[in-house]
Amino acid sequence: MKNKILFVVSLLIGLMMINSGLNKFLQYMPMPEMNESAGQLMAAFAQARWLFPLIAIAEIVGGILLIVPKTRALGAIVLFPVIVGIFLFHAVLDPSTVMISIILLLLNILILFDNRSKYLPMIR
Repeated sequence: MKNKILFVVSLLIGLMMINSGLNKFLQYMPMPEMNESAGQLMAAFAQARWLFPLIAIAEIVGGILLIVPKTRALGAIVLFPVIVGIFLFHAVLDPSTVMISIILLLLNILILFDNRSKYLPMIR
């Protein structure tokens, strides 16, 4: 049962990240409404032409890795800084939309915690 729940959570986050990454390249979804300070930061990110493609590649690769059970631990590590960035962006600049980022962050931490035995050799 735990494995099925973990797979569904990983699948949903993975598909969400893949969709977000592809949207940065293909722009098939409109940008959501945001307040002035959040909009200014997004405009600054867009002017640095390398940042959105870098984030998009991390989201796509991390999402694919997260969906495949054998590479789930690596996918969770790849996506963690992206999801922390999403959380901080919403928490600081657009608090009215922070709830989905809190859920994403907690689910990513859940996946990281479930795979903690795979990370321990890196810090020993």
